[in-house]
Formats: sequence, structure tokens, C-alpha cells
Amino acid sequence: MLKSTLLLVATLPGLVYPAFALTTPEIAASALTPDCVKYRVVGTCYWLQCTPFGCTVRTSVKVRHFRPDMVVSAYSVTGQNPWTEMSPLSPPLPGIAEGGGDTNPRAVGQHSKVRFKNADAIGFPAGDELAKFFSEFGYVCSPSATPFFPYFISQLDAAAWRSGMPEMFWPEALTPGMREVGKDGDLWGNIYPRAGALSQTHDYKAGAVIAQRAADLVTRRGQPHIYRPLTASAHDGYWPPDPVQEGDSNNHQWQMLAPKMSHSCAIFPDGSATDSYADRLADDGAYVWTLWRPYSCCPRRGQTFLGSTG
Repeated sequence: MLKSTLLLVATLPGLVYPAFALTTPEIAASALTPDCVKYRVVGTCYWLQCTPFGCTVRTSVKVRHFRPDMVVSAYSVTGQNPWTEMSPLSPPLPGIAEGGGDTNPRAVGQHSKVRFKNADAIGFPAGDELAKFFSEFGYVCSPSATPFFPYFISQLDAAAWRSGMPEMFWPEALTPGMREVGKDGDLWGNIYPRAGALSQTHDYKAGAVIAQRAADLVTRRGQPHIYRPLTASAHDGYWPPDPVQEGDSNNHQWQMLAPKMSHSCAIFPDGSATDSYADRLADDGAYVWTLWRPYSCCPRRGQTFLGSTG
């Protein structure tokens, strides 16, 4: 059902692309940044290798590094995902998912403003160039994401994304201080309900929280949304990442792609409490980040995995 719907919307005429557009080659090249990879040796794996002449214990090096899993877009104008080649996947759907952007302009003395953004989470477009870049570090772990696969398209999840139901009644949404993006008194917004509307006067902060919500959703199974989970199971010599958790730099990191291309990674909030973030504001309310997540693995050196350190 999801696949057929995506094929249908991709053929709709009259699509309009955003002012700041990203192409697939630009996104793929953006991942060539050692700052985000954070490659390191963390331990040793032990394997039992048996032959007709007996058994021996062999070892292999256990490594840990980040990989670019998804491209997450948060944008105000429905149908205008800045990723050019993927924009046709999320056009306005008449009677289902139209409009977007801000509510009415903020009045004098008003200290809140509700913003709405669409969100798309699509598998990172890894290619031969990226694989070659990773191989220069040494042994690398296999990804869990499928390139170009649409894990979440908010237009197709319109009922939940535009209403906040049923998550607006969950404890995470009703309890102050629970599951929030912020630090040092600089609160950007709450993760729940994982929907497109957010009370936030700063557009960049709103986009970041919406992206965090999408990543939180996609990296978990069994959520009340229309999406495809990006999860993987551990097996001998391979440990994929846990679900994304806000505020944890060991669990995930973000690399900004639009409206400003960054060559480093961080978690939200990605500045000080006094930062205006003026250099990261998008005129059209469209933002794009790459979600990087950590993987650990080691080469197989025998038939039986005995355990590992690190």
C-alpha cells in the first residue's frame, strides 16, 4: 500500500521545488567528513575456529563509528522538500495534506507561536564514493538503512501528524520536563506528541525539534503512525544503534545540509543559550539534516562467536 501510494504521488503534475534545493550528489558528498565518522577501535572479538585438526581461539579488532543513516527534512510548504529528487514523494494531497507553515503573525506581547512543518525521513543515498571513504579508516560496519527508501513521509501520516492523536494524551506529552529538546534553560520543544505542530517562536529551533521527532519515531517499532521502522538486530560481531534519544551525543548526531551546508556534527541544541542561530534560518522554512548513528562490529574469524570486550 505504501509503495503504491509513493509511486502515485511521484507522478503528480505541477510540483514546485523549494528555493534552496539539494541534489543527491551533493548530499552523498556531504558525508565525506571525518568529524562525523568518529572512527575508533574499542575492543577485541573472540572467535572459535575449528578444523579437522582441532580448535583454536582467534581474535579480531572491534571498531565503532558513525554512519549516515537518513536524510531528515522539516519544511513549511507542503510538497517542497529541499531534496530535489525526493520532493515528488511528498506533494500536497487534496483534502488530506495541504498547507503548512506558521499560524497567524505573532501579536505584540505574545510569547508563543505555533508552527507547523512537514517531515520526511529517507535513507541516505550512499554510493561507491562514500564506501571508499569509509574503507580508508579500516574495517567498517554494514548500514541498516536502505538508500533512498522513504521511511517516513508525513503527508501519508496526515491523520496522526496533523492532529497529534493519540500521543497528545501520553504521559510524555503531559509531563513537563519529560522527553524535551533543550539544555541550560534553553528549551526548544517537546518530543511528544510526535506531530508537525510546535509552539516555538524561532523557526530554526522548530525545524530541529520536528526533525528530532521524526528520527525518534522512525528508529522505533510499533508506533501509532504510518511509517517503516529503521531498526536492525544485533548478531555475532555486529551491534547496530539503539533508538534515537534526544540529548545523547553517543547515540546519534546531526549534520546540517540546508539552508547551510555543515562539515561537522552535533546534537540539538547545537549552540549556546544566547545564540540567535541567524546564520541557520531558512527564508522558506525548509531545513535538512543527515542523521548519523553509531555502529560497532568486528570481522568474523571463526565459526563460533565467543564474546567481545569494549
